[in-house]
Amino acid sequence: MNVLMKSSTALGLSLGLLAGPAFADMDAAMQFLDDEIKGVSTLTREDQEAEMQWFVDAAAPYQGMSINVVSETITTHEYESQVLAPAFTAITGIQVTHDLIGEGDVVEKLQTQMQSGENIYDAYVNDSDLIGTHIRYGQVRNLTDWMTGEGADVTSPTLNLDDFIGTEFTTSPDGKLYQLPTQQFANLYWFRYDWFTDPQIMADFQDAYGYELGVPVNWSAYEDIAEFFTGREIDGVEVYGNMDYGKKDPSLGWRYTDAWMSMAGMGDVGEPNGLPVDEWGIRVNENSQPVGACMARGGATNSPAAVYAVDSAINWLQKYSPPSAMGMTFSEAGPVPAQGNIAQQMFMYTTFVAPLVASDAVMNEDGTPKWRLAPSPHGVYWEEGMKVGYQDVGSWTLMESTPVDRAQAAWLYAQFVTSMTVDVVKSDVGLTFIRNSTINSDHFTDRAPNLGGLVEFYRSPARTQWSPTGTNVPDYPKLAQLWWQNIGDAMSGAKTSQEALDQLCLDMESVMERLERAGIQGDLGPVMNEEQDASYWLEQPGAPKPALADENEAPETIGYDELVSSWSQ
Repeated sequence: MNVLMKSSTALGLSLGLLAGPAFADMDAAMQFLDDEIKGVSTLTREDQEAEMQWFVDAAAPYQGMSINVVSETITTHEYESQVLAPAFTAITGIQVTHDLIGEGDVVEKLQTQMQSGENIYDAYVNDSDLIGTHIRYGQVRNLTDWMTGEGADVTSPTLNLDDFIGTEFTTSPDGKLYQLPTQQFANLYWFRYDWFTDPQIMADFQDAYGYELGVPVNWSAYEDIAEFFTGREIDGVEVYGNMDYGKKDPSLGWRYTDAWMSMAGMGDVGEPNGLPVDEWGIRVNENSQPVGACMARGGATNSPAAVYAVDSAINWLQKYSPPSAMGMTFSEAGPVPAQGNIAQQMFMYTTFVAPLVASDAVMNEDGTPKWRLAPSPHGVYWEEGMKVGYQDVGSWTLMESTPVDRAQAAWLYAQFVTSMTVDVVKSDVGLTFIRNSTINSDHFTDRAPNLGGLVEFYRSPARTQWSPTGTNVPDYPKLAQLWWQNIGDAMSGAKTSQEALDQLCLDMESVMERLERAGIQGDLGPVMNEEQDASYWLEQPGAPKPALADENEAPETIGYDELVSSWSQ
């Protein structure tokens, strides 16, 4: 736990927050502003007090109520659970239990509540990846109608939805908002800036490969750099040129559905997601109805570009990563670059910037980082106008099966932890930005030099090319589990990548066929295409794309400072 969270826990004890008073208390709000916010907000003190007074007043009908909410375990949600939940209880009189569990467990609980109708949690922090599920099943309250209907009296006048950067990902094709972002992070390229700018290392690379060491623009350059660094000894440490993970675990599926395939160039052009074929390889028709995932139905999940994507990841994991990486999960692999022996990582979730900043191995004595963040390179099948990365947008989600009064109380908590009063301090801890006002604040202008390009990225127009799973996916819980099971077979060598992807797309289509027969998803449910020879679709424009005769394109790099300069322009 970092110093800020330790001091916040002390604050909670001094106020009696952890015990949870039964009545709303503006005095507790004032002390929270004094001891926790300390003026670090985009609101003036007067406006902070006004926002807190609104929470005190709006919570009056719910004083003494106990509610239960849940999220995955990352630094941002630890702060919400350990600091903001007790503060909210002291200020509003609503006792909040904010559980922290694995992301896969969050989805499982949500799925159980959907199927049983039993109210397990009063609100979920649920990834926007499930937007396609939520808009089809009708089991989630759409917040647009909620905020003008049953939730009107508990919707803050200072919520300021226009200030959120991720609501385009939580909105259905008809313009209804289904989820409220509470944390957001991208997967970006990460590299050791100090090594990449070392004159001797740069000269050695130039001699070996004939071009300048820099941020790789494409996968060919990434592979050269991975090969160059792997096995070198720098400052007495054996270095690896790549970091990844390969354990057969639910997080292995995220590794690929989280835009790896679109980074390779598997899908179609389009933002925030490729259309008609997205980064899962699922094709939809003009009515946003899924029609297939295999090439025989116009999908791309088993296409040459998909095989190239999986083969590349496995090859780099085996050749250029620490041997232990093959047996790691997402949460185990994420902090490894902070240990100081990784030269670059194609796929760095920025939620792991917090442990990087805390590591002496990758930080200079003056508090500046030895590393930088940049856009991930793209594969040989990628085309201009395609998304180039993934954004995780963990978002507050209210189920229809939750009683109205409990949903109203939970909605108050969701707004408190995303409020403009709180957001800058929360972003300081987790570095998972959700508001434009926070990103562009003077506070983060001051912090930017110590965050390795994270702030510059989020202020840049390039940010829009990173997006979560979109609306093509009709049932995220059912389809996501098929990815890690099948990709795991390719990772272990039990199947070739082609065999694993052939099985994956068939398994996905089996689920979509069942949904079509059940007819439970209304006008947005699957309507499967008739199967025909894959050659028909390979000859059509866009995805699925035919195999290239040569998948080894000319390597290309760019200087990091030149890249950042291009963002500012």
